[in-house]
Amino acid sequence: MNLSDVEVRSKTKQVIYSIVLIAFSIPVLMAFSVLVLSSFASQMVTNFDFSKVRFTLRNWQLLFQGRIAITGGLRENIFLYMFSTAIVALGVALVTTLVGTLSGYAISRIKFKGRKFLLLMMLMLHALPGSILIVGVYFLYRIWMPTNLNALRYFSFFYVVFARAALEVPLSVWLMKGFFDLLPWEIEWSALIDGASRLKTWAKIMLPLIKPGVVAILIFGFLAGWQDIIYVRTFLIDKTLATFIESNLEAEMAYMPLLAAAATLYLLPTVFFYISSQKLLFKVYAGGIRR
Repeated sequence: MNLSDVEVRSKTKQVIYSIVLIAFSIPVLMAFSVLVLSSFASQMVTNFDFSKVRFTLRNWQLLFQGRIAITGGLRENIFLYMFSTAIVALGVALVTTLVGTLSGYAISRIKFKGRKFLLLMMLMLHALPGSILIVGVYFLYRIWMPTNLNALRYFSFFYVVFARAALEVPLSVWLMKGFFDLLPWEIEWSALIDGASRLKTWAKIMLPLIKPGVVAILIFGFLAGWQDIIYVRTFLIDKTLATFIESNLEAEMAYMPLLAAAATLYLLPTVFFYISSQKLLFKVYAGGIRR
């Protein structure tokens, strides 16, 4: 490595960059702080004057009891919504990872006609916002949807998982292709000469060598499914945490601090994954920069 490859910033520049980043982060941090504080308060926290706010755990108690209002006896099964959200998130993560790793391996190792065009089309597809595809995706949903109500419920999960995963696959294929390109051919040839099939080589030899990339797209896929609201609201029969919060925001009987608790609960997996995978994501970004 040459010394010119190493970017060295002065301490003054580092301080300036840190101040700018903190300044841009303050509004976001304040918004999340207000949300979390409201989930433990008797009323929504609209500023940082806590003289009239009484902190309590009752919002969380009401949430897990499924009560969406303090009067009226309205009840919702919050655990069922968490389960539905987890099914969609895990489904999107698994489909994205499986298709991304297999396609990335094939595109990296096999030179076929139209390979460059395919990569460009995938990049273009990823650049398009998912919301503009919703009409076409809905048209296909109407064609394939079963008439039986129970079958339709399961079909809606199946359809949401694959439709949402389709938006994440192009980026995962690009990422995985980059990781497979970094691996020397000699490793693969040794396995093939020893009698291993292509699929076995991919699973037993190649994937363990690019574990950070595989875990990264697994996390990205999970978060994409967990955070989605457009596709689950359009196609899914069951509610998720996102649609539960969205549908109650304008409800007459809604108790806003309880919705703040639901939103905080909805936020927790995202925060957990980003904190726990910081080093991993940094490795992925660093690998991409080197590439």
